[in-house]
Amino acid sequence: MNGQETEVKFYVHDLKRIEMRLLALKAHLIQPRVHEVNLRFDNPNGSLRRDFNVLRLRKDTEAKFTFKGPSRERESGVSSRREIEFTVSDFDKAQQFLEALGFIPVVFYEKFRATYELHGVHIMLDELPYGEFVEIEGDHIETLQEVANLLRLNWEAMVKAGYHALFDRAADKFKLDSSQLSFKALDSIHISAEDLSVVPADKG
Repeated sequence: MNGQETEVKFYVHDLKRIEMRLLALKAHLIQPRVHEVNLRFDNPNGSLRRDFNVLRLRKDTEAKFTFKGPSRERESGVSSRREIEFTVSDFDKAQQFLEALGFIPVVFYEKFRATYELHGVHIMLDELPYGEFVEIEGDHIETLQEVANLLRLNWEAMVKAGYHALFDRAADKFKLDSSQLSFKALDSIHISAEDLSVVPADKG
């Protein structure tokens, strides 16, 4: 996607139930569940994160470069930010390319993601090492809210922080390395909604 990314994110207890609702609503499966690996890069002085920019290299069924600018809050609390994303042919060489330019990897994180489409918006079902989330992304806030209601998600429970910022909230409590958001690192640790300072959006 090149342009503006407008999305809402929700923490949920039961991602499988959300998927069953999508199927009942005849949502179109765009991407079956896939393992995703992400590397976030920064300048040695940390200026990208300090200025709320994101430079990311992702690998799932293909490899992609992504740049995201600072978020700005629109009406209803929904965030929007500039996004530039494109596919690259080789993940390892892309990493070498960034490092040759002086960028350094500062965060590793992984998740499982399935993507559906309904009413012209994308719904991402995300399984992270510390919990399950639903992201809804599209052009119009009214449609995002309509789809959230169809999925019985509490709009007021939207999560405004990014996945790594959420992890930072729990990392201090559990003495975790905030740069390693992996299933292996969190295998024996249970992180609750309270630890993340979020509220489950499932309405049952």
